[in-house]
Amino acid sequence: MIRFGILTLSDRSFRGEREDASGPALAHLILAQNWLVIKQQILPDDESAIRTALADWSDSGKFDVILTTGGTGFALRDVAPEATRAVIQRDTPGLAEAMRAESLKKTSHAMLSRAIAGIRRRTLIVNLPGSPKGAVENLQTILSVLPHAVQLLNDDPASESTH
Repeated sequence: MIRFGILTLSDRSFRGEREDASGPALAHLILAQNWLVIKQQILPDDESAIRTALADWSDSGKFDVILTTGGTGFALRDVAPEATRAVIQRDTPGLAEAMRAESLKKTSHAMLSRAIAGIRRRTLIVNLPGSPKGAVENLQTILSVLPHAVQLLNDDPASESTH
């Protein structure tokens, strides 16, 4: 059972000016896998607030995977990668590379993604695009490896059987 946290990063959604569609879309996909969504939250595009939430959630031990949605583009307030980089202890570049490669098959705008992924303690943190379609498509790209990733992060002896 994989335990997820979902952080939507959007000034407008945080202020209530736009409904968050990405967070619920990701939650729907996660629940369809029979996994758990422990917490969902909307934050403004504020690097300090994002860093704090990512660190607190990771350090709590309640989450196996934290997904951020939004804040991965070129806009000045898009700071998800910087906030994530500040809290992770180890990079996992293959996940972001796979998501961009798959997205490039659908849109050339995938080249504009600055999303990263990494590990803090035993929690995997993955940046996803802000659009519901892009967020779900990117998560679908890495979905198949998440159980094994979580096994490895938790030193599960069964992880060796899937190598």
